[in-house]
Amino acid sequence: MKRLRACLAAVTAVTAAAAATTALVATDASGATTALSNRWYAAAPYLMPRDNNPPDPAAIMDATGLKAFQLAFVLAPNGGGCTPTWDGTAPVSSDTAVQSTIAAIRAKGGDVSVSIGGYGGTKLGQACADPAATAAAYQQVVTKYGLHAIDFDLEEPEYENTAAIRNEIGAAKILQQNNPGLYVSVTTAGTADGTGWFGKQMLLEAKSQGFTPNNFSIMPFDGGFGGASAQTAALTNFNQILQSTFGWDQATAYAHEGFSGMNGRSDTGEFFTQADFGTVLDYATSHHMDRFTFWSLNRDRPCTPVDNNGTTSGTCSSVAQNAWDFAKYSVTFAGATPPDSPPTTTPPADPGTGCGTAWSASAVYTAGDEVSYGGHTWKAKWWTQNETPGAAEWGPWQDEGAC
Repeated sequence: MKRLRACLAAVTAVTAAAAATTALVATDASGATTALSNRWYAAAPYLMPRDNNPPDPAAIMDATGLKAFQLAFVLAPNGGGCTPTWDGTAPVSSDTAVQSTIAAIRAKGGDVSVSIGGYGGTKLGQACADPAATAAAYQQVVTKYGLHAIDFDLEEPEYENTAAIRNEIGAAKILQQNNPGLYVSVTTAGTADGTGWFGKQMLLEAKSQGFTPNNFSIMPFDGGFGGASAQTAALTNFNQILQSTFGWDQATAYAHEGFSGMNGRSDTGEFFTQADFGTVLDYATSHHMDRFTFWSLNRDRPCTPVDNNGTTSGTCSSVAQNAWDFAKYSVTFAGATPPDSPPTTTPPADPGTGCGTAWSASAVYTAGDEVSYGGHTWKAKWWTQNETPGAAEWGPWQDEGAC
C-alpha cells in the first residue's frame, strides 16, 4: 500500500490493528471496554492519529455512526531496535497522545484497532530476531491499549524479506494463541490477478505455520485499477488463490477474504468514487466477505479546489464529496444504517412516486434487490429469505427512506 509516500515522506508507515480478549482488558489500566462485534473491527477505516491533519474521531462518530477506527502505524524505531513506536519515532511505552485519542473514542462507545506494517519504513519483523521476539513487541501494544483487534499490513519492502515475513506470521500466530478472541487481519498488496508473487509466498508461509487469521485482505489500488469492476475482478481472483492455497471451498475463502481500498484519487492517479465504493460494498456483502475498509479517514474530506490541482493528498480525497462520505460505506458493511447515507449503486425510489414491489416472506432476494415494507423502500445487502425488513439492526435490509 503506497499510502501517499509523497505526503508522508517524514513518516514511514506501518499498518496493524491490535487486539486483546475481554478477559485481558477487563483489568487492564488502559481503560479498554468490552469488545465490539467482529463486524465493526472488519469495517474500521484507517486513521493516522499523529499525522496528516488528523480529524476528530468523535465528530466522525456523530456524523456517520462509525464505531471502530484502524489506527496507523506502528513500526520499529528509526534508530534500530525491537520495540514498538508510532511512525518509527514515538515509543509506544511512553505514549499519551494516541492513548488520549483512544480514550475519547471509547468514551463514546467505540473502539480501535492498531495497524502495524505498511509501505516503507522498518518493520518489527525486520528488526526483531525471531517470531517470539516480534510477538513480544506487539504484545506491548496490545497490553498498553487493551486492544481487541490487530492488522498485519505486509507489503513492500518487508514482504520481499523471507525472514521478516516468517517473523510476522509467527508473531501473528503467537498473539492469536495468547490473546483468545483477538481479531486478526492480514493486509497485502492487490494485483489484477489477486495478489503478486510475494503476496502468494506470504500465504504459503501462513499455511506452513498453520496460521489462519480472521481474513487476508488485498489492496486493489496503485496497480492500474480502473474503478470498481477491476477491483471486484481482483477480489474474485484472490478468492481462487485462497482456495488453491488453503484447500478451502469458495464460501470458506470468501469468509476469510477482505477488501482494503483507497478513497478518491490514489497515489498513481486512479480514481475511486462513492459509486465505486458502493459497487465493491455490494460485492463484499453478497459474497459474505469478512472485511471492508479503506485508506483513509484523514483523506475522507473534500479538497479545495475539488481535484486538489490534479494531485493526491493525505488530507483530502481529490474527488467531489461531502466530509465522511466514504466512512458511511464502512458503517453499512458493519450492519448499521448511517445517517444521511451516501448513494448506493442502485438509487432508492424517489419519495412520492409510490412504493415498489411489496416484500414477501417466501421470496428470495439477493444484494441490490429492492422491496417496499411499512411505507419504506428497502434494499437487500446480501442473500436473504424470510427476514423482515427493519426487524434487526444487523439484518440484511438497508432502509432507503419513505416511498
